[in-house]
Amino acid sequence: MLVRLLYASRAVDTSAGAIEAILVQSRQYNPSCGITGILCYGGGIFLQAIEGGRMAVSELYGHIQKDLRHKDVVLLDFEEISERRFGGWTMGQVNLLKLNHSILLKYSEKPELDPYAASGKVSLALLEELMATASIVGRA
Repeated sequence: MLVRLLYASRAVDTSAGAIEAILVQSRQYNPSCGITGILCYGGGIFLQAIEGGRMAVSELYGHIQKDLRHKDVVLLDFEEISERRFGGWTMGQVNLLKLNHSILLKYSEKPELDPYAASGKVSLALLEELMATASIVGRA
């Protein structure tokens, strides 16, 4: 059974090296577990969708909750799915610094990433638009 989990967290270390380390680890680990997804980062906040088997996704989310690189981890949405939306990515990345702020304004009060102030469905819609507008990099 496939599931999709959407969560938000705050980065403890916001340096480029720390964020890159999270992406590298995800891209190495996720394929062997059948996990796909995307990570959106901006202003010290992560918004991530992960898809895969129920047990694999649950285990990964448990690790994220304990990961000292994350704080304020909040589950935004969890659902059973019939197919993956982010199947082409072991862990895609969105660079918000290069993003047109009108996309963020479409889904929030201010032109900044704040999934804590939006519903899970709105945050998922934002990720889908970012995917559709080719704002996601790092397919592999």
